[in-house]
Amino acid sequence: MSKETNLPRILIVDDEPAIQRFLATALAGGEFAVFQAENGHAALAAAVTVKPDVVLLDLGLPDMDGVEVIGRIRQWSQTPIIVLSVRDREADKVRALDAGADDYLTKPFGVGELLARIRVMLRRSLQQAPEPVIRIDELELDLARRLVTLAGHPLALTPTEYELLRLLATNAGKVLTHRQILKQIWGGGYVEQPHVLRVNISNLRHKLEKDASRPRYILTESGVGYRFRGEG
Repeated sequence: MSKETNLPRILIVDDEPAIQRFLATALAGGEFAVFQAENGHAALAAAVTVKPDVVLLDLGLPDMDGVEVIGRIRQWSQTPIIVLSVRDREADKVRALDAGADDYLTKPFGVGELLARIRVMLRRSLQQAPEPVIRIDELELDLARRLVTLAGHPLALTPTEYELLRLLATNAGKVLTHRQILKQIWGGGYVEQPHVLRVNISNLRHKLEKDASRPRYILTESGVGYRFRGEG
């Protein structure tokens, strides 16, 4: 375990020593303080004692399923959790994200992508409240004025399109499942109507994107949900 507690603290939860070594090496270099746990109970204890800034969690733990670990952490903490798992079924991703995970990477993954996802989570966790103005490339979302501009030109959005964009943008970098978005924007009665979301995402992309078939801002997590592009 690292003792450089002045650095952002990363808790790695995985029962395979080779994966632990790989991740510890990938995070080495003085940018992070790395802590490790080999099972779910050790992870829950470390979440209390270490107070990590980001948790990297494998789902296949020897003593409990990783989804249960997510749920138990979420009972008292909003620490960002990035799932790193060989499970690539959509159902597994949805279960983890609905339980409260912030992101999901399927093994094997690139170190550069992992570091970028960690940086996004660290920036989000430092924000006590959404920034009054969110800017990414040519897109600007003024939350106080409920005004969206693209390349300096106001966009005409419907109230639903605005709320959908606001939800995604204020959770930039975080994967939101179809059910999470539908419940938040339309209410619990719509969680089994994903076509409502698809239509509104399509309409929003045609207003935001130069090429709606190759979106820069609202990214699709196939079969799972959507993620607003995070910088870095």
